[in-house]
Amino acid sequence: QVQVVESGGGLVQPGGSLRLSCAASGIIRLYVMDWYRQAPGKQREFVAFISSGGTTNYADSVKGRFTISRDNAKNTVYLQMNSLRPEDTAVYYCRAGGRYWGQGIQVTVSS
Repeated sequence: QVQVVESGGGLVQPGGSLRLSCAASGIIRLYVMDWYRQAPGKQREFVAFISSGGTTNYADSVKGRFTISRDNAKNTVYLQMNSLRPEDTAVYYCRAGGRYWGQGIQVTVSS
């Protein structure tokens, strides 16, 4: 069983940046890690993915603005979010190994 905890969310102005962290209780170096988000009234959607070998993939809506990375020594995955837009407002969830979800963390982009 792997427990996943997100941190780093909050309120930011349009055009600003945030870095989300996802800390796992277990060893994640062999796990695929990804980020999803869910805006009010919408379904949860894929944001970014990183394989155990470091291959990444992004939703078209965040490509070029968000960067996913991992530090296996710290069992932590990061999501660097730049040039944030109001439509990025959502609860962001981290998932480990395709099955272990965190509780989610709120990101609000507003002036």
